[in-house]
Amino acid sequence: MTTPTAPAAAAPTLTPAPTRPLSLPRTTATATRVLRQLSHDPRTIALLMLIPCVMLFLLRYVFDGSPRTFDNIGASLLGIFPLITMFLVTSIATLRERTSGTLERLLAMPLGKGDLIAGYALAFGVLAIVQSALATGLAVWFLGLDVTGSPWLLLLVALLDALLGTALGLFVSAFAASEFQAVQFMPAVIFPQLLLCGLFTPRDNMHPALEAVSDVLPMSYAVDGMNEVLRHTDMTTAFVRDALIVAGCALLVLALGAATLKRRTT
Repeated sequence: MTTPTAPAAAAPTLTPAPTRPLSLPRTTATATRVLRQLSHDPRTIALLMLIPCVMLFLLRYVFDGSPRTFDNIGASLLGIFPLITMFLVTSIATLRERTSGTLERLLAMPLGKGDLIAGYALAFGVLAIVQSALATGLAVWFLGLDVTGSPWLLLLVALLDALLGTALGLFVSAFAASEFQAVQFMPAVIFPQLLLCGLFTPRDNMHPALEAVSDVLPMSYAVDGMNEVLRHTDMTTAFVRDALIVAGCALLVLALGAATLKRRTT
């Protein structure tokens, strides 16, 4: 007679512990890692810090015989140059992380998508602060850019533009398979905004269809915000609106960038 055996206990099911969408220690750790990597790439640092300053310097002396022209477009370009350079560098740097498998390994750790995107934004945001401060200081105190409002408001808009460029670079890196393809996104993402932002002609002078398109492009509000500082002594309601729109667009694109991050499982 055999003794009936008890049924084997089912193996416990292990479920991963949920991670919070955003954690300050994990975000700062990610930002520190990105900054440490960038510190070993002096050419990228030089591109970020010097190119906007060099372009503003050249622009000032291109219009040496017409300083008012520099005053009219210099403030707008003070916001456009950081956006372009941050877009280019961020898209390529993030693409390297994606193609090398670094992002996949990081997401296998207790690291949320929000932590990762916020860490990248924080790291490049630190660089954007330095870049915008150098460009603004050069334009206002060395090249003689004549602004009616506070230079600190110029710096604020330049910083928001740089953060917008960072967000756009993080987002488009998900759709490029190589660094060459990442660069190819610049004509598609940046150049239309450059043409329609009101830099070359007031937006209300454009064809109505193009004016309607420019109304939904964030660079248009960056240029409008710079022009508000150029013409008014105090912070206007229009300036606050333009700054909030640029900041909101940056946050929206960062959220879209987080949505492109995929956790691959085997």
